[in-house]
Amino acid sequence: MNMGKMEKGLLIPFLQVVTDVIAMEAAFLCSYYLRFHSPLVSIIPVTRGIPSLHVYMIGSLALILVWLFIMGSNRMYGVRRNASRVDELYGLFRSVTAGMILAAAATFFYRGYSFSRLVFGYTWLTGIFFLSVTRLSILWFERSRHRRGKGLVRGAVAGSGVLGNELYTTIDGHPGLGIEMVGYVGKPEKTDLSIRCLGQLDEISEIIETEGITVLFIALDADESEMLVPVLNGCVGMHVEFYLVPDMMKMVTSRFRVEQFDGYPLLKLKDSAIAGWGAVFKRVFDILFSAVSLLLLSPVFLITFLAVKAGSRGAVYYRQERIGLDGRKFDLLKFRSMRIDAENESGPVWTVKQDDRVTGVGRFLRRFSLDELPQLINVLKGDMSLVGPRPERPHFVDRFSASISRYAERHRVRSGMTGWAQVNGLRGDVPIEDRTKYDVYYVENWSFMLDVRIIIRTVWTVLRGDNSY
Repeated sequence: MNMGKMEKGLLIPFLQVVTDVIAMEAAFLCSYYLRFHSPLVSIIPVTRGIPSLHVYMIGSLALILVWLFIMGSNRMYGVRRNASRVDELYGLFRSVTAGMILAAAATFFYRGYSFSRLVFGYTWLTGIFFLSVTRLSILWFERSRHRRGKGLVRGAVAGSGVLGNELYTTIDGHPGLGIEMVGYVGKPEKTDLSIRCLGQLDEISEIIETEGITVLFIALDADESEMLVPVLNGCVGMHVEFYLVPDMMKMVTSRFRVEQFDGYPLLKLKDSAIAGWGAVFKRVFDILFSAVSLLLLSPVFLITFLAVKAGSRGAVYYRQERIGLDGRKFDLLKFRSMRIDAENESGPVWTVKQDDRVTGVGRFLRRFSLDELPQLINVLKGDMSLVGPRPERPHFVDRFSASISRYAERHRVRSGMTGWAQVNGLRGDVPIEDRTKYDVYYVENWSFMLDVRIIIRTVWTVLRGDNSY
């Protein structure tokens, strides 16, 4: 195979297919061993004799083809620049599970040979394990190559406003995405962009050809919006990926969906917040998770209780009025980490780095977010959810609602112990406008898997201690 072509987008898909086939076959062979030759046989005896490995090998080839088809249908082959580890594992879980369901159904109707149902169960488990190992290894390899400057594609931003600048900076700051940002296309007289100007928007086709651009992010400023159609027309027939980026503070952030009404295509821009079975499922998960966590963490609660009590005078628990779902007030619970007179002189203010109001024990609690643990009680009661926008005090809610567009959208869902903004580095004393963007995005793009991603990333964020003060 020509390595020049492999470098232009084929290497990673090639490795994915090859390692997937190896991992799937390894899973099948491991399952055959576990069922018929491992010490597990003494627990679940083989009653109908040991079948021929040859027959199972033929069956494994059919199952591998089914798995490859399903994973291809789920778009799991190709360069997935923005795929996280959680996305990868969730895609694997869905694909392997769907493949095993189809295989089990096929063997039920096929009477020519009786396959062990337990082998299918083992294959489901080992398949998830082996594929997870190989896929995460390839994801690491892919990101590592990109950081070393290999396998990159050239990208640019069409637009010369603040949004284009922020987008350029964000992508350029993540070399693991595999995109080499070369500049922006727009008005050269704009001084708020500290990046290279490649030319004017009406020169887009020449710029793409000259600079070798293969990924174009369209982030037009308000006074450039009329150039959207000319930009798209200028790229007709060119091998370019397009991403249209709306300003999240001025436009909706929810996933667009096309619907039909008597033959007319309608673009649905905004949907209801978490509702129906999604709301029920989220609430059940909150109850189970918080109840189990309170039980398992009871020793931590006891140790923290004694530490706070011994560290400074005053109550161990701290109650503070916050605004939650539909603007309702509730008392948020925390382990006290500040002096009891912390806001007597200043009034309601945010905590800042090296805040002298924080006690010695409180500093340790805040570093590892242990002061937040009593909010599991808020979650169990229904005041909060595990994941959602962080609740604010009435004083700040009134102020921000009057000055920040769409700030009130945060109250369409239950407030959370952690949120999309927090795991994206927006903890502590950060601009509320930036935090609001992420909170509104969460409200309008909620899914259970997004909650799972946030919970997993929260653990990593807490361990790193980002902005934990």
